[in-house]
Amino acid sequence: MPKVVSDARPLIHLAQINKLSLVKKLFDNVSVVPEVRRETFDEGIRLGHADAQAIGKAIEEGWIKIEDVSPSVTLAAKRLADGERIARSDAKTLLLARESRAEILVDEKALSDLAKMYGLKVWNTWTILLEGVRRRLIGISDIESAISELCEKRHKLRNEEAAEILKAARLIASLR
Repeated sequence: MPKVVSDARPLIHLAQINKLSLVKKLFDNVSVVPEVRRETFDEGIRLGHADAQAIGKAIEEGWIKIEDVSPSVTLAAKRLADGERIARSDAKTLLLARESRAEILVDEKALSDLAKMYGLKVWNTWTILLEGVRRRLIGISDIESAISELCEKRHKLRNEEAAEILKAARLIASLR
């Protein structure tokens, strides 16, 4: 199983729907930069978000590891962030994935596109869930629930996208 470096949003979304464990089942090694830990856990706890507790438990259990980058990568991340107009934490996440030859887990389109330009295999909340269906870890009803729950939590998902995800999940399930 591969290594993945994750951004904050997919961890938050998967924790909100009680599917964070899929990441553990799909990857040998899950890393985040310290800024992602602050956003997903520290800030989430401060704001009283239940999903932060699940992420904190994963960190405590050691299957989500906090991994900082070297000073030279930090400098490169600053230049990348400024040049591409992305957050520095996003740039650090992308460069850590590249440096450690890992895959990347991101939901933001701009970061996903940039990661693909860097030659990284990109995952997002929905591809994690669909892979869970493919591996028989979850079912179609889990996808339906995820769409409903995440839309309630203001996940940016258009009706057409939700229909495409359900169609893909049904196709995957029919091929197993």
